[in-house]
Amino acid sequence: MIRVTVWNEFQHEKNDEKIRAVYPDGIHGAIAEFLGKEEDFVVRTATLDDENCGITKELLDETDVLFWWGHVAHWRVPDEVAAMVRDAVLSGMGMIFLHSAHHSKPFKLLMGTTCNLSWREDGDYERLFVIDPGHPIVQGIENGYFRLEHEETYAEPFCIPEPDKLVLIGSYEGGEVFRSGCCYRRENGKIFYFQPGHEAFPTYYDKNVQTILKNAVRWAAPEAPRKVLDCPHVGRLPY
Repeated sequence: MIRVTVWNEFQHEKNDEKIRAVYPDGIHGAIAEFLGKEEDFVVRTATLDDENCGITKELLDETDVLFWWGHVAHWRVPDEVAAMVRDAVLSGMGMIFLHSAHHSKPFKLLMGTTCNLSWREDGDYERLFVIDPGHPIVQGIENGYFRLEHEETYAEPFCIPEPDKLVLIGSYEGGEVFRSGCCYRRENGKIFYFQPGHEAFPTYYDKNVQTILKNAVRWAAPEAPRKVLDCPHVGRLPY
């Protein structure tokens, strides 16, 4: 069984009626609902307003793959919590960052860059193109692309390190393009950044999006028991 935790800032849904109408149980609830239908997943949720921001060492130790959605309250996540998440990834926990989590503290710690990008919010359509059809994350996406009728526009330049593997590119109604599906490895952990998921649009109900995120869980899950890499002193080899 893969133990999945879906962490959501959960602020828009509490404070905006229009957003609550799209995600009445929160974005975390919508994601947990479709993930929870998979026989090999055990899913729980956590939010910013939970005790200790919903993140403890015990929770991270019991999580194989952590989702992270944040937007307006990145600053409310304490630095020490962000560092715990980073360290869990380095030890082997899988991590999936969604949409505006590109500016979250854990993502910036793991990337080591500003993670800035260009954006506009006009509700334009987005097409997502598969550029690595053999990658496990995009299995089940037919015809090599799919379309979201409305999504916030993100555009290059996206100030991140070159991905280890780029699996999806987004193209928008206004002509912008964006690296929408980026894979990384950081020490023992795997990371997937997935761009679609603006709070005002029903992106997480889309079957293609759900397929990608379910695939991403299986791809990011630890391949071996988690272990922190250290710097041991070693003796001279006996030959």
